[in-house]
Parts: sequence; C-alpha cells; structure tokens
Amino acid sequence: MSAAARPLLEVKGLRMHFPITEGIIASRLVGEVKAVDGIDFTVRRGETLGLVGESGCGKSSTGRAVMHMPPPTEGTVKLDGQVLTGLSPAQLREARRRMQLIFQDPVSALNPRRRVREIVGEGLSIAGESKSAITEKVARILELIGMDIDIVGGRRPHELSGGQCQRIAIARALVLRPELLVCDEPVASLDVSIQGQVLNLLEDMRAEFGLSMLFISHDLSVVHNISDRIAVMYLGKLVEIASSDAVTRNPAHPYTRALLDAVPTATVEEDENKALRGEIPSPMSPPSGCRFRTRCPLAQERCAVEVPELREVAPGQRVACHFPLVGEASAA
Repeated sequence: MSAAARPLLEVKGLRMHFPITEGIIASRLVGEVKAVDGIDFTVRRGETLGLVGESGCGKSSTGRAVMHMPPPTEGTVKLDGQVLTGLSPAQLREARRRMQLIFQDPVSALNPRRRVREIVGEGLSIAGESKSAITEKVARILELIGMDIDIVGGRRPHELSGGQCQRIAIARALVLRPELLVCDEPVASLDVSIQGQVLNLLEDMRAEFGLSMLFISHDLSVVHNISDRIAVMYLGKLVEIASSDAVTRNPAHPYTRALLDAVPTATVEEDENKALRGEIPSPMSPPSGCRFRTRCPLAQERCAVEVPELREVAPGQRVACHFPLVGEASAA
C-alpha cells in the first residue's frame, strides 16, 4: 500500500493489562486489570477519530498504549507503516517526534519550575536545535495559538489560567510538528466557556499543520463536534465505529444509544428516566460474552455465552452486538 493510501495510525489486537500483586516482601500475582482487551482501529491522514466511553472503560489506557507510555501488553501499533512495538528506546524517541500527547490536566502536566518559553521549547532543545532556532519556533507557535512570547514567555504555569495552560500544552506538542496528536480529555478540566475556545484552537491547528488526531473524551457531544469518525468503547472493548453523524443520528449499539440519552436536556425528569442504569463492572473480572449485557435492556441468553464481533451493519458503520439497533428511529 502506498504511503498516501495507508492509514497514518494502525492499531491491531491492542491489549493493556495491569498486574495486581499482594504481599510486601514476596509479592505474588493475584490478578490483572484488563484495561484494554483486544481492539483494532485506524486513524487516517488528516482525520480526527473520537474515542468515547464512560470513565474506567480504557480510553486513556488506549491513548497511552498508542504512545507506548508504557508499551502495550500485546498487539501492534503502526505509525505510517512503521511498527512501534519492539523499537529500541532511541528509535522510539525518534518516532515520538511524529506523535505527541496532550494530557487532561494542563496545570499538572506542565513543569511548575520552568517558564513558558522553556516548557514549549524543551522538545526542540532535546532534539539538539540551536537557541536561536528554538526562540524563533517557540515565538511562532505561541503566536499561532494566540499568545505573545513577550507577555507569557517568562511566566510559570501557576501564573496562568487553566485555559492558558492548555494552550501552552498544545503549543508544546505542536512545536515539534507532529503528524499525530493524541488528546486525552483535553477540555474535561476546563470551564464550559473555555472548552469551545480550546476545541476551536485544535481544529485550527489541524487545518494549519494537516494533523491527524485521536481525541479521547467521556462527553459524546464534545467528541461529535470535533471528530470525523467516532469509536465507542466499553470495558476495554470497542462496541461501535462509524462516522460522527452515523453514531449520533443512528446509533447501532445499545450502549451508544445510552450515551446519547445521557446527554443533558432541558427536562430534568426526562434525563433521569433515560439515565444509564447500573455500574460499570470491574475490568478485573468482566462479564462473559458481551460485556455490556449486565446493563443492556436487549440482553438475551446468547449475549452471555458468545462474544459479539465488530461487523458492518451499514456502510462504514461497524458494531459489536448480536441485536443491533439497525433501522430504529434516531436518538439524536
């Protein structure tokens, strides 16, 4: 496959399991948390893929596994055809210049001892660029995100607002001119009034640099506004992948429908009636068969014994459900 035709990011069989041990002197393995348990997806060039699901479903673990922070337990991650799994530390550092991560909490993600110009230029310094080149590139990227290096360059993170810190985090990621940006809940800790500004900034930067993005969030309405396609995740598994409009207008999985129903409306009573029932099971011992069956209103005996595979139910729309909601009225 030619470089232009193949996806920028290819993920196959990705698993991220965290061991659980007990004992202080002679610790022993007593189980493992299956945060991500065998998922496949791609991110095309110039595309934003939204990854959405409840807290604890494995979204952030997926993003970190893609970045190899830490490396995945199993599976393959390819960036522009290059297999990242198994690279030496030096090779991985070089590959990471082409993909950058934006964290959820912008304040704690920035070094409190350093000034803005040092934070943004750190990656360039590690790469061995000259001081003059670093100063020029830092000033340019700060200008692009709407900040003046003469005003904010000498400030430390505690002197900035949350929204300003997130802009600095975005600038730090973009100054290396990456091809892939992994955004892990980048607006979750911000006020609603600031969220829109940051989302618009990310869209502008995507157009400016031709970025591909993996945008992770628990908020389906936020993901819909910025994503070309959406992957819905539940308890370590992907349950639906489709275009943003297909997911929000014609969801095929009961869990996707439940997430849509959970979006707040003007009527409190209506929101309470549509709330997703029950708690997400423990990733240490997920349910057999379909993992959503313990909370699914459509669950039948088959769901307890047979794991549903992702299959196409409409052009470009794949769903992992034995009884998909194909043809039902839109929930949006």
